[in-house]
This record gives sequence, C-alpha cells and structure tokens, in this order.
Amino acid sequence: MEKLFKQLLVEIGENPEREGLIGTPTRMAEAYKFLTSGYTQNVDDVINGAFFTAEDNHMIIVKDIEIYSLCEHHMLPFIGKCHIGYIPKEKVLGVSKLARIVDMFSRRMQIQERLTEQIAHTIMDKVDPVGVGVVIEAQHLCMMMRGVEKQNSKMITSAMHGSFRSQMATRTEFLQLIGTSS
Repeated sequence: MEKLFKQLLVEIGENPEREGLIGTPTRMAEAYKFLTSGYTQNVDDVINGAFFTAEDNHMIIVKDIEIYSLCEHHMLPFIGKCHIGYIPKEKVLGVSKLARIVDMFSRRMQIQERLTEQIAHTIMDKVDPVGVGVVIEAQHLCMMMRGVEKQNSKMITSAMHGSFRSQMATRTEFLQLIGTSS
C-alpha cells in the first residue's frame, strides 16, 4: 500500500519527498489497515463466547455507539452513532460485544444501509432474540465535502427484525427510548 499511496501523491501533483510528506505513505498505509481491519475479523472471534443466561425478556438497548466507516463509493468517511435494541429469549450478549460487532462491520468499505442490516442480522443470528432493532444516524463526508456539499445533512437507516418488525408497540418503544423518530 505504501507504494500505491506514494504514487497517489505524485498523481495529485505532490512531491512525496518534501518535508511534510516524508513518511506519509507509511502513515496512510497504517491508517487504512486500521480503517479496514474488519475484513480480518469474524463475528465468532469478536463475540468470543460472551453469552449469558437471560434473567427476563425485557428490552435491552445500547445507544450512541460511535461509527467510523468508509463509503465504498468514494472511500471517504462517514461517521455517526448506532443504536441497538433487542429482546432476549434465553441468552444475552456481553454489552461490549455489541460495540465490537458494530466496529467489525463498520471497519470495512460500506454503505450505511448494508451496515445497518449486517449488524441486525448478526444479532438475530447469534443471540436468537425475540426481536432486534438497529438504527444508524450518520454524516457522510462524500456528501458534505464534495458533490452537493450539504454539511448539515444526516442519513438515518433502520433494520427491524422479529418483534421489532411485527409489533408496532415494540418498535415504537425502541424508537422513543433511543430518541429518534425514524
């Protein structure tokens, strides 16, 4: 990657040997390895068996999980928050594992719609809850810095499965508790 980033600097008209850019290709390569580290992870390793017996079946919500991802169309960041709610049947997932699942999928080239669904599908598949809801609110630099240049725009996506999809009261409770009307 370092060679490619050095060539990129040349192609945009920069001198990769000037003082401020010496080492930049190396730093860029390290940054992109981190920003795309989700490709080297799998969900079972991320969860690492952190399931616990459910004491009841009340809704569990973790909100405001930070999202940092790269849009697959322009390789520019989109940043925001992910809110997850689920109603357990027999098991709950360690709370930090929800954030780790979000990180794993967001550290890949993404579109927000797919990211939202991947998180919801994974929780349904691995936890087998009564239902799950995932809402992501994000700002896309590809829309803010270029193109239409709308700095205050925000995209909201949701994925609802199980009781969050079939029962309006469950969905409404979740959306009210996370403070969004999506």
